[in-house]
Amino acid sequence: MTVESSDAATRDRRMFLKRMAVTAALPTAAALGTASPGIAAAAEPDGLPDYAPIPAASVGPTPNTAGYFVGRIKGNLYWVTDSFYQAMFLTTRDGVVLVDAPPTIGHNLLRAIEEITRANGLPGKVTHLVYSHSHADHIGASSIFGRNVVRIGHTETRRLLRIAADPNRPAPTETFDDRYVLRVGGEVLELAHHGPNHSPDNIFVYAPRQATLMVVDVLYPGWVPFKGLVVSQDIPAWIKAHDVAMGYPWRTLVGGHLGRLGVRADGDLQKRYVADLEAGTRAAMAAVDPTPFFEKYGPTGNSWAVFKTYLDAVAQRAAAPVVAKYTGVLAAVDVFTPDNAFAMLESLRIDAGELGPFSTRP
Repeated sequence: MTVESSDAATRDRRMFLKRMAVTAALPTAAALGTASPGIAAAAEPDGLPDYAPIPAASVGPTPNTAGYFVGRIKGNLYWVTDSFYQAMFLTTRDGVVLVDAPPTIGHNLLRAIEEITRANGLPGKVTHLVYSHSHADHIGASSIFGRNVVRIGHTETRRLLRIAADPNRPAPTETFDDRYVLRVGGEVLELAHHGPNHSPDNIFVYAPRQATLMVVDVLYPGWVPFKGLVVSQDIPAWIKAHDVAMGYPWRTLVGGHLGRLGVRADGDLQKRYVADLEAGTRAAMAAVDPTPFFEKYGPTGNSWAVFKTYLDAVAQRAAAPVVAKYTGVLAAVDVFTPDNAFAMLESLRIDAGELGPFSTRP
């Protein structure tokens, strides 16, 4: 690829992200109409499905023409979003402490930090970069801050990143196992690891003076959790992490995703969604008769077809009442609830031992 074509590709990608950020921040005309909620979205003429409208309360601030929004949380604590991902930073007299570096925001992190520090007459150099966890979608732009930055993360984060050997995600230079208090220029962040949840290394970042908690890939203010219960490696621990998060005395939540900050009511709402999903999944497991699936596919020897059709039927049945209950309350409930129900079902089977028709043969 020539330099010219590489530059053009970069410009095209930047323009695409700008357009997508603005689109994600505001409901479309179609979304403000009367789309019918449901599990199976109707196909549009372009072949893409149409989903239920996004509740107004789920919409975050509109990004600027560069594709980002930066705002004050409290005091010297700020957040940045492109309507897909979020980062948080503290400005201090000795430099900036940044938490996460999502690639979709990328160099706009530098622009946002410069915008704020220049206006406040504070140094704009990022001196410390905290990793919430090792996943590339949240820290994959770490390399843009160069080598002369203190990178802080959990011990497991360093182990995982050393294995990954990704130049865009240099391993932490300072690590901790349980707790770490970061003090820079008169500001404080309290880092804690409460065990595995979404990932084995995911940490909680608390700013006590600003009563703000940043925990990524656990709570999704105004929205349902991402597909498959956030592709969590330990779903029972991920569910318990909700209580850990709510145990902090925060008033503002930075969840790492989508376009707005959270308040405590958001945490309570997601706990209810997860509880309803679990209850609905248990009920569906008891209600769906596995006999037709065994009778149709058993004689052919297609064991995977038995599993797929039965598990899909249970997940769809579990999702239906949850979608109906939370449509208009949580954004994208019809998008990911069937996938979330499937993940809940698999967790009940393999983590809780509730195997249904695949339990111990009498």
